[in-house]
Amino acid sequence: MSQAATLRRFDVCNGDADGLCAVLQWRLHDPAPATLVTGLKREIDLLRHVPCGEADEVLVCDLSVARNREPLRRLLDAGTRVRYFDHHIAADVPIHDKLEAHLDADPQTCSSLLVDRWLGGRFHAWALVGAFGDALTALAQRRAAATGYDVERRNALQRLGEAINYNAYGEDLHDVRIAPADLYRIMARHPDPLEMIARESIVQELDTLRRADLQRALALQPLLNHERARVCVLPDEPWSRRVSGSLANELAAAAPRQAQAVLTTRPDGGYRVSVRAPRALPHGADVLCKTFGGGGRAAAAGVDALPADQLNHFVASFGAMPWEAWLPAEHA
Repeated sequence: MSQAATLRRFDVCNGDADGLCAVLQWRLHDPAPATLVTGLKREIDLLRHVPCGEADEVLVCDLSVARNREPLRRLLDAGTRVRYFDHHIAADVPIHDKLEAHLDADPQTCSSLLVDRWLGGRFHAWALVGAFGDALTALAQRRAAATGYDVERRNALQRLGEAINYNAYGEDLHDVRIAPADLYRIMARHPDPLEMIARESIVQELDTLRRADLQRALALQPLLNHERARVCVLPDEPWSRRVSGSLANELAAAAPRQAQAVLTTRPDGGYRVSVRAPRALPHGADVLCKTFGGGGRAAAAGVDALPADQLNHFVASFGAMPWEAWLPAEHA
């Protein structure tokens, strides 16, 4: 038996569209058996689930290095080869001969596009699905058009990306239509995402459920709504936990100069927060969320647990956020 056949491989990724599409591209490129480790959108510290000493190769996609640094160090020191694709801001990245890191925090990229770049566009359609799911809609539409997709097929890829991403939001697996790991196994049957759209009923199910949840959310009155900022508070319900990310993205696309915050009420009375910087000024969301114990990317970030007594402080800080101040110097 060859050494390649006996390698113990793990694929570790966020369960949203970007994470799943990034891993899928790699496995279409290298169709070797691997154990998938994934979860819902907020399950970020997933590398700790890879047993140290029992993995020879680990692929990591769309997970913050900051939230996985210690298990990453342990794996590297144990001799595990790690290939890492991610677009979150990364500091103190381990320097190790076993680590191959592809990290880029540009707001106009995502992990699926980083894998696509490395593979030379070999499975570009799946990279587009990941980008659509990660709310890089304008960029993905341009790249899809340049690839030769007509409007109908571009919009189909967008709906698929948004549906996969929607399915990653929830407090636990009881909230979502299908576990991200099970959804990945359906995706993996299809080298072409358009084939998945045509053949798998789960795509239409997710799209229909997403649209229904959005209608319920959009019918609620916002807590704050002015030209620079909008804050929506959703109830403690499965539908609202599912739709929080989709709602934030929909509102951000509709008002590119307005920042969006979607707060979902938690059982303890606090809030889970999704923040989108204005599309026209896609920087600073991570800075704001760090102030309240959260994190994320410059354009999109969140807070897992905002205490109820900090609600007014958060709303005031969000409403007064000077988004222009966080633009990089070359864009200011």
